[in-house]
Amino acid sequence: MNAPQPKPGIPATEHGDRYLAVTHEVINQPPALENYNLYEQDIALREAVKREGAAKSESDLNAFGAHAGKASTIDLGFRANTNKPEFNTHDRFGHRIDEVDFHPSYHELMRIAFENGLHSSPWTNPGAGAHVTRAAKYYMHSQVEAAHCCPVTMTFAAIPSIRKQPEVASLWESRVLANSYDARNVPDTQKSSVTIGMAMTEKQGGSDVRSNSTLAYPVGDGGSGQAYELVGHKWFVSAPMCDAFLVLAQAPGGLSCFLMPRWRPDGTKNPWQIQRLKNKMGNVANASSEVELRGALAWMIGEEGRGVPTIIEMVAMTRFDCMIGSSAGMRQAVAQATHHCRHRSAFGSRLSEQPLMQNVLADLALENEAALAYTMRVARALDNQNQEHERLLARLATPVGKYWICKRTPNHAYESMECIGGSGVMEDCIMPRLFRESPVNAIWEGSGNVQCLDTLRAIQKEPETLDAFFREAAEAKGADRRFDQFLAQLQNDFADISDFQYRARNLVDRMALVMQASLLLRNGDKAVADAFCASRLESSGGMNYGNLPSGIDAAAIIKRATPVVG
Repeated sequence: MNAPQPKPGIPATEHGDRYLAVTHEVINQPPALENYNLYEQDIALREAVKREGAAKSESDLNAFGAHAGKASTIDLGFRANTNKPEFNTHDRFGHRIDEVDFHPSYHELMRIAFENGLHSSPWTNPGAGAHVTRAAKYYMHSQVEAAHCCPVTMTFAAIPSIRKQPEVASLWESRVLANSYDARNVPDTQKSSVTIGMAMTEKQGGSDVRSNSTLAYPVGDGGSGQAYELVGHKWFVSAPMCDAFLVLAQAPGGLSCFLMPRWRPDGTKNPWQIQRLKNKMGNVANASSEVELRGALAWMIGEEGRGVPTIIEMVAMTRFDCMIGSSAGMRQAVAQATHHCRHRSAFGSRLSEQPLMQNVLADLALENEAALAYTMRVARALDNQNQEHERLLARLATPVGKYWICKRTPNHAYESMECIGGSGVMEDCIMPRLFRESPVNAIWEGSGNVQCLDTLRAIQKEPETLDAFFREAAEAKGADRRFDQFLAQLQNDFADISDFQYRARNLVDRMALVMQASLLLRNGDKAVADAFCASRLESSGGMNYGNLPSGIDAAAIIKRATPVVG
């Protein structure tokens, strides 16, 4: 083609500017979703905080939400993922150091988390609303960057297990709960704040930790609170720069739990060695590693041979955080998708006003709001463990929720990405990171089948857990015909659980749905509750998002979920 010719009377320089430099005007693009308040712009979160007993924390949560939504804070998440952690086995003089080098953005995110008590607040200030407040902060912080939340979670979750050994707790607890962050690779005795990791799984067993082969040799008489040397390997050790780890190993009396620091009390390096960092598809900003223990000094926590019961409370708390993290991933995906569609037009109208897109967006918003409602209800149960109903509910609702919410997240992330289109696949958008992160919580801390088996274990060990679960769900009876029928059928199907393992996924799926529906009917927005019951309890539509039946107030659901920015 011939180049455009200048018009008569137009100087050549103007011709050059007009035809060669100015190719188009950027229009019909959304503003960046930044410099907004993640708490203020999340109606469902604000309602959940009040409903579940943490209204007194609203001012604090509002300030935290404003900080989490700042452009500079959001940028930290991008930088932490662009600059992956690097592993150095030795220093330049040849000393073994086993040091993982993180980008400064990772450390800044860790500082924010620890100074705001995401690892400590329910333990230092227990009571009404403590877990709910902490869950709300974690929910917002995880939307900025999820991977670094792993050591935050493990430090938080370690306290119940460490407290089982008072003499060990007296040395560690105050530093674990300190609201500060010290990233230095120095002996823990030189630190006023520390982080805690976890090392359970091995090559041959994975989730079957009872097949662990790592051996624990008593240094002296042995027993609870005593020193041992650990010899063996661990296939997954996340956050290897933590100051100490809860480890499972085979003592003479059976599988036991130990607290293993990275440094010995005399300031020498404890002989556990990182072999390599895991090359993960997601969770990139966090380091996960393979290690070998070559006589690493550790102290027994709890009774010898009772390692799983000792560490199980830590595992339960990490599973709860998986629920928060996956719900948070959904929220950020919904925020990105609805924000984009609110500003983007195609085929003559805004995407958010087009019926088919409304169906998809509303469906995605439903999934997020149901996940959040379930998660925050479990948080309230954790705040009230002195009440038998709440204790029983938390015991069963945790594996059910961890299974369902985490498993629903990957397809949710993909559908949200598709709402944005080609730009959503680009690495300068947060969506690829959300998508890669989306399977992690479903697999870590016990995969789907493990959660279903834990659900069965809870019911068999304490049948009262199932009674508490259904009693809680039944509080919505009479509010919706579809719910009543769904609940009755599910309870009927629990009359015989002889083949529960084979049917477990179907039963646990429906347990999650009936609890989510109950919570939305009792406490949620009417349009949301109606759409949830119509699409999850009654409709026989397809499994893909965007199958909401006719008659749903999709526009109201979308408006409720959309952050108003720009």
